[in-house]
Amino acid sequence: MPGVGCLAGQHGVVAAATLRRLASIISKSCAMRPTVYLDYNATTPVDARVLDRMLPYFTQHYGNPASEGHTYGWTASAAVERARRQVAAALQIDRPSAITFTSGSTEGINAALKGVAEACRDHGDHIVTVQTEHSAVRKCCKHLEQNGFRVTYLSVDTSGLLDVDELECCLTGRTILVSTMWANNETGVIQPIREISRRVRMRKIPLMTDATQAIGKISVDAAEADILVLSGHKVYGPKGVGALYMRERVNRCPLIDGGGQERGHRGGTLNVPGIVGLGEALQIAQQECEEDHTRLKVLRDEFEQELLKRIPGLRINGRDAPRLPQTSNITFPPLDADRLRIGLRTVAISSGSACSSHTHAPSPVLEAMGISREEAARTFRISLGRQTTRDEVDYAAAAIVDAVDSVGVLA
Repeated sequence: MPGVGCLAGQHGVVAAATLRRLASIISKSCAMRPTVYLDYNATTPVDARVLDRMLPYFTQHYGNPASEGHTYGWTASAAVERARRQVAAALQIDRPSAITFTSGSTEGINAALKGVAEACRDHGDHIVTVQTEHSAVRKCCKHLEQNGFRVTYLSVDTSGLLDVDELECCLTGRTILVSTMWANNETGVIQPIREISRRVRMRKIPLMTDATQAIGKISVDAAEADILVLSGHKVYGPKGVGALYMRERVNRCPLIDGGGQERGHRGGTLNVPGIVGLGEALQIAQQECEEDHTRLKVLRDEFEQELLKRIPGLRINGRDAPRLPQTSNITFPPLDADRLRIGLRTVAISSGSACSSHTHAPSPVLEAMGISREEAARTFRISLGRQTTRDEVDYAAAAIVDAVDSVGVLA
């Protein structure tokens, strides 16, 4: 049947041409992908050791930890409690029962702020926070303001540090909670948590801290706070899991009602593989924090020095304040920021917080530090991580310098 053979031959030619076009598209797509990832403050890859620990709980030990009548449930429950002890150890506390597993820091922030507000409404209606907090805190506070609460938003200096004396002056007999980040997600600036804690506790007011960026990068002692939140995906663990630490004396209502899981603090079937991964990730981070800190600080400092030397007018925001060892927040001299982004397509860096960059609005963190909207548009965050190499940092610095030279600084 020659007609069929001819048709088959034509189909073969068409198929081959289609495959060549697809190969070309894929090749071009791969060429456009970032070759160096320097956005670890947005998220980290799951550590292979963490993944190995998680895998059996997807397919082998898949029981519900709330199932009390058989070994499947017991095995899952034991894994959850082991992870709870690992989280407590990473936070330097000796009471694992103070840990509630969540879906991440955003849920923990909502549970803490809204839960404390609801529980304390009868004797207080005032909350103190900071203008540079994560959007989850700011939006929670706006929600509470709409429901009759008063919120004081503390200012920061040009380095991003709050004034502890100003904080203390804001406290009143109606203040029910103070909330401040341990370390900022955009600038890496570390707030003086120990002094803040001392001042706030003198007034017997609970202190909440968002330690999402600090954990695993610097030493975090949860005893400095009454409430602390963290997320797994910032410490080489999985996304969609986090932890909320809360001291016993803090009164709050649960945000999520359900089947009484987590001692009634947070309803819902537990994400066992995620919780196992979070515990393992925090244990590894605790063991390797000091080594990572030293190595990444050297790389970060050399990277910044190279850019300062090669790009006149460049500024490192928060440089004079205590900072996380792997975070740089850089404002470039006047140039076309959109063209710069295009020129940096082979380096994955951030133009702000991953949680708010899609809004294209100026960063509230930078605005609070006195950085203009025009300057904020040409400000980028570079964050190194466990897998970052010296070659990658050198490549990124050279790519940034080349991109700036190509775009050209505006007169």
